[in-house]
Order: sequence, then C-alpha cells, then structure tokens
Amino acid sequence: MKLRMENNVKFAPIRASIALLTVGGLALAGCATGSRGGDAATPSEDTELLQTTPEATAEADSVAWNSTYGELASLDPVKAFNYPENTIVSNLCEPLFEMQPDFSVQPNLATESNTDDGKTWVFGIRDDVTFWDGTPMTVDDVVYSIKRHLDPAEGSYWGGGVVANIAEVAATGENEVTITLQTPDYTLPSSLSTIIGVVVQQAQREAAGENYGNPEAGVMCTGPLKFTPGNWKQGQSITLERYDDYWDADGKAMAKEVSIGFVVDPTAIANGLSTGEIQGSYDVPLPALNQLGSSETGELYAGQGMQNMAIISTGEGVFGDPAVRRALTRATDRQAIADTVYEGTGTPARSVVPQSPWDAVEETSPGIADLRDEQLPDLSFDIEAAKAELEDAEVDLTQPIKIAYPSERSFYADILNEMANGAKELGITLEPTGVPSAQFGAFFSDPEARAGYDGFVTTNYLSAPDPLLHLISVAKTGSDQNYSGFSDPAVDAALDAAIGESDDAERAKLTVEAEALIMQEQPWVPINDLAVRMYMDESITGAPASFVYLYYPWAADLGATA
Repeated sequence: MKLRMENNVKFAPIRASIALLTVGGLALAGCATGSRGGDAATPSEDTELLQTTPEATAEADSVAWNSTYGELASLDPVKAFNYPENTIVSNLCEPLFEMQPDFSVQPNLATESNTDDGKTWVFGIRDDVTFWDGTPMTVDDVVYSIKRHLDPAEGSYWGGGVVANIAEVAATGENEVTITLQTPDYTLPSSLSTIIGVVVQQAQREAAGENYGNPEAGVMCTGPLKFTPGNWKQGQSITLERYDDYWDADGKAMAKEVSIGFVVDPTAIANGLSTGEIQGSYDVPLPALNQLGSSETGELYAGQGMQNMAIISTGEGVFGDPAVRRALTRATDRQAIADTVYEGTGTPARSVVPQSPWDAVEETSPGIADLRDEQLPDLSFDIEAAKAELEDAEVDLTQPIKIAYPSERSFYADILNEMANGAKELGITLEPTGVPSAQFGAFFSDPEARAGYDGFVTTNYLSAPDPLLHLISVAKTGSDQNYSGFSDPAVDAALDAAIGESDDAERAKLTVEAEALIMQEQPWVPINDLAVRMYMDESITGAPASFVYLYYPWAADLGATA
C-alpha cells in the first residue's frame, strides 16, 4: 500500500489527524473501539491514527518482541517510571483501574469508585482475583501496595504529585478500600490506572527483601502474563509466560509466551524486524521507518499518541523570559520538523498536552474542542508575529540561548538547528549543546546538572490520559515536572479549581482555561505531538496501536493471524 499524501496540518483548529508525508506503507485507520483487540477499519480518504490493530484469531506459541529503549532495571512496579520498565510491568502487575486503547479508564481490580467530596474515596475490590501462585488477592494487598509509594524506604519513583496528596489508605470492608486525600481530586481513578494503583503480593515483597524485582526474586502479581525467576537473561531478553488462571477470561493472553529483547541499535532493530527475527516493536527508531515502511513481510502502524517533543525552560537566561519563548515558538517551522525529523509521524503541537487525550475528552464533553480553539493562543509559524512577541522581552537579547540535548540522539540537534534558524530571523542566537546521555538524564532530577543551560529537550508523555494531570505536573508551583521554578498564582488557582470540580464537563472547561494560561507563559515550548510507531510481522496481530502500552497489558492481545 502506498501512503496517501495529505496537505500540511493547519495550526488552528486542529483535530486528531496527522500529516503523514514521507513513510511508504504506514498503516492507518479510523478510530476503533477501546476493547482489547478489535478490528481496524479500512484506510480511507479520512484516515486517522489507529487505536487498535486487527484482533488475533488464533493463539501463538511464542512471540519475539523488542524493547527499543533497552533493558529494564527492575520489575518492581514502584521503580517503573520509564519505557523499559513500564512496557514490561504493564503485562505483569495490574492496577485498580485500567487505561484502554481509546484512552478511557475502566474498573479493573477495583469494581467501582465513590466519593461525595473528592477527598474520601471508597473503592470496591474484586474478590475473584488470584496471584500467579494461586493465592487470593486481598484488600490488605491493595492497601499495602498503595502505601509502598508513601514509604520512603521503598524509594517509589511516584512519591510526589498525586501520592503526596494521600493522607490515609485503609481497608474499610471485606472487599473495600478507602483512600483519604488532603485536598479534593476528582481525577483519582485516572491516576490509579497507572503504577500508583498497581497491586503486588505483600508476602512475596516482604520475603524477597532487597532482591525484590531482580531476575532471581522477580515479583508476584495478578496480570495475564507472569514472570518466572530465571526467565530474565540479563543483557539479552526477558520472557513472560501466560497465566492460565487469570481472573478475566476475556483478557486471557493469546500467546503462551512473549520474549522481549533489549536491542537498541536502530540498524539492528530494522534488520531484525525485516527478517522476522524480531516479530514486533513499539517505538520503532526514526532511521528504520523508510526500510520498514516498504516491508513486504509486516506492517508499520501509526497510532494515537500521548507523547510530545518539547523544550523545557530552566528559568534562566534569555530563554527564561516567556516573551522569548513565545517568539521562538512562532519563529520555528515546526511543520518542517514534523515532516523531516519525524518522517511525517509528528504534527505541530499547540500545547504541552498532546492532541489525542483531548480528542478522548471531546467524546464525553462535546464542544471542548471548540472551546480550546477559542482560548488557546495561536502558535502558528509566523516570523512577523514572533517579532511582535519579542517586543515584550525584558532580557538582554544579545546573550546566547544554550539548549542541551543528549548528544547520541542526533535528531534532537536537527530540531534545535531548525529552532536556531528561527532565532536568527529574530536576531537571537540559539546554541544547541550536546551532552552525553549518561549525564543528560540528571537534567530531570538535579538542578545543578541544569546549571549554565537555558533549556533542555524532552520527549515526554502523559502518565494518565487526563490533560489536567499533565498540566499540573508541568506548571503547578512545586510540581514534579516544573523544572524552571515556574509559579503563577492565576495558574495555580485555575488548576486547583479544575481538579476540585466534580462535574466532568465543567472540569474539562476549567482545564482548558488553565491550559490557556499556561500556554501563554509556555514553561515548556511545545514542538511536535508524536504518533505511536509500531511494527508487527505478518504472522502476529492484536497489539494496541495507541499509546497505552506503558500501563495496559498489550502483550496479552498479541496472537497469531491464522
């Protein structure tokens, strides 16, 4: 199939469509259902990004997948805060609520949730769930698992934000758990579809001690696939086996085992997928797209994403001035970045929140898209408008803007060079500065590592499919991804009003108001929203195409095509 050529995406209004201009054979279809598996519609003139792929019709004895970002560090869910860990743990350890391929959130290990004030939440817990060793999951396991995030000794990577708002977790009935918050939060079930809501077996965690989550001890969970000690061959692969007594018959794994390799070299990944040595992979490397797009032995899919590429301000230097950030956004040809750097699998971002989660909100709150069109600032490529924005700058524009990127990822240099071209049009100097990846990671945790830089790149993603939670993470005073010390009382008040609103439609409106305030200041400069890039060999199918594979048991949907 040849890829349909589309016109460039306009900046406002924007919906879920994406300009896919350069990669031959990229599969797209209309939005599918949120159920596991599901049929992908036939491509048409109005094609949109996929949520699912054609449902598997038969079991598979074994599937060979790949983890593009490499080997996981631990199976411990509270240490799962990155692609390698989450992509695997999502198939093993289940949360109370489960994110679906259409970005809705459904009860899972929890049967229901109830609150009168947004502070006291009562959850019904399933009584028919067993761990892989056959023992029943209890409310005590649920309470223990959530409290692990509150225990400094556990070192949870999820200890801030939502977790910091938890005042108490208690079993209040045989099949009931109550979570009491310090301040109202009507989005809590969404947060419990992430690692925060994952349940592990208390007895095995305590018995494993310091070995918990490593190849020898592993974990004990309730998911459709299980880990058996000895099946993690460090430096090579990890094999997950089907749990035949899984509580949800409809969600039982289609493959008897899924082996996930740790190949990171783009050429090796492309060759492995082309030859069938690797049958599938998420996060297909950009350099591999052209080769795989013309493959005759598999399909390259573009799915609805929750990722975007952005430049984060450190709050220092010329880039610390919001007028400069606004000007650079409008002076950067972000469509050119989407077309060339991302090989057509990106689209110019209009916000720090990617478009697809907002499209899901539109399903339950009709009219929210029009409201965003009215309230969000225009970020379209316009040099004259950029110059006008720059007139409000209050910094010395003769000083260079130093933006850091991981030097091993050359595509970031291409993006920053495009931004530097726009800066030059404004009479500003922007200096892309490569930093070894081993050092670059510290930019997200250590203010000293960021010293001397005006900003740094990120390919970021929403942990839960709720735009409000991401906006809080990025722009609330003192929040976990607020790396510049950004603080605006009006923004804080707007975010607080939204999260404390019980009505879904009204909360969506309040979220748009907060988003508009944040985008006027742009603590992050949004560059491109990114589609999911997934490849599957012709022998397998079923994996969700949308960006849910960090929290949804995607490997359970994998099966044979015949």
